[in-house]
Amino acid sequence: MSDAAAATKRDIYSVTRLNREVRAVVEGSFPLLWVQGEISNLARPASGHWYFSLKDAHSQVRCAMFRNRNRALRFEPENGVEVVIQASPSLYEGRGEFQLIVETMEPAGAGALQKAFEELKQKLMAEGLFEESRKRPLPAFPSTVGVVTSATGAAIRDILHVLRRRYPLAQVIIYPVAVQGAEAPGQIVQAIAQAGTRQECDVLILARGGGSLEDLWAFNTEGVARAIAACPIPTVSGVGHEIDFTIADFVADLRAPTPSAAAELVSPDQAELQQRLAQYAQKVTRMVQTLLRQYSALVAQLARRLPDPARRLQTLMQRNDDLTLRLLHSTRRCIADQRVTLAGLWAALSRFNPAQAVRAQSDRNGWLVSRLTQGMQRCLERASARLDQSARTLYALGPQATLDRGYAIVTDAAGIVVRDAKQLRTGATLGARFAHGSAVAEVRSIRDVDT
Repeated sequence: MSDAAAATKRDIYSVTRLNREVRAVVEGSFPLLWVQGEISNLARPASGHWYFSLKDAHSQVRCAMFRNRNRALRFEPENGVEVVIQASPSLYEGRGEFQLIVETMEPAGAGALQKAFEELKQKLMAEGLFEESRKRPLPAFPSTVGVVTSATGAAIRDILHVLRRRYPLAQVIIYPVAVQGAEAPGQIVQAIAQAGTRQECDVLILARGGGSLEDLWAFNTEGVARAIAACPIPTVSGVGHEIDFTIADFVADLRAPTPSAAAELVSPDQAELQQRLAQYAQKVTRMVQTLLRQYSALVAQLARRLPDPARRLQTLMQRNDDLTLRLLHSTRRCIADQRVTLAGLWAALSRFNPAQAVRAQSDRNGWLVSRLTQGMQRCLERASARLDQSARTLYALGPQATLDRGYAIVTDAAGIVVRDAKQLRTGATLGARFAHGSAVAEVRSIRDVDT
């Protein structure tokens, strides 16, 4: 087989195809997981989604919690907070990065549940969900009683026993849900919403037997509280024992201390309505069963034909956030580069600024004036020195120096200098000039120096 033929038979993956198939393997190999760790690098873009890392002493993993999930949190997560999350492993195709898609989150450690309970209680109270003005009266003669509880617990047995004893004509519709564990809040919310949508009962009982705060926590979630508030059917909360209080008790239209008490509050003792209510119960049951079969078949058909739109939407939202962050960083880098270029151009322009040339020329003129002044000073000093030297020479050669040494200049009456005594006559008048002053003398005798 030639190399060209072998190359044509290769199954060459693109990066996108590889990431997509790896993601399918990862998402199909793991159920929902509970993971505990510390939050770090928490980012909250304008889209409302959260991105963060969950770490322990040795490792970390990227996490994404989308807006429709983080809205239901009972506390405000921050960097450094230890939390427990329920998440499904996935792969972000845009970067080929392993990550966890977070469904729920709660704080870890002792006292976290009580803290979350108080925070949610204050929040919902501030919104007015506990106000008596929004409480609705229970129907006097309910034809159908809906019960949202576990199908196998003691609470449903107690409720059914009370209703059979007090109000056997009432039709009872059980919305079976988990009343404890991670799945419980979502199932309870769905059941309440389902009951409100179907409008098949006149009053709704939300019930569970007693337990610890952790056991009753499904009824302390914001989602359940808002589902009760939004339900158009009057709701009675019968959760736990008399000493147990939950968020559901405060939001419901009426609180009963126990599930049995809840059944008593909604059930008048009206035996004469038995036949009529039984007929209605059969009719409603058939309609509900028919609708359930129809909707179940339709949902199953659509599920086979369509991919999961929620997961596709999550991927697109996460990619949009990623591109937004990349655009922001690129814009900042571009602005920084333009600032550097502008600074260089400004420096180059400054070198050709005429004001700078004028200042440079002015500095040079000052320097030249200084040099000229110094040169003139030196010339004057040299000329002054030469003048002094000439004056000293002139003085040395002039008559004044001779006079200063004690000599005198003698002139005759005509003012002619007398250099020889033979020029004189006895009795002649002479003038004598000294270094200081002069005198007139008369010649009395003439001598020859040689004699």
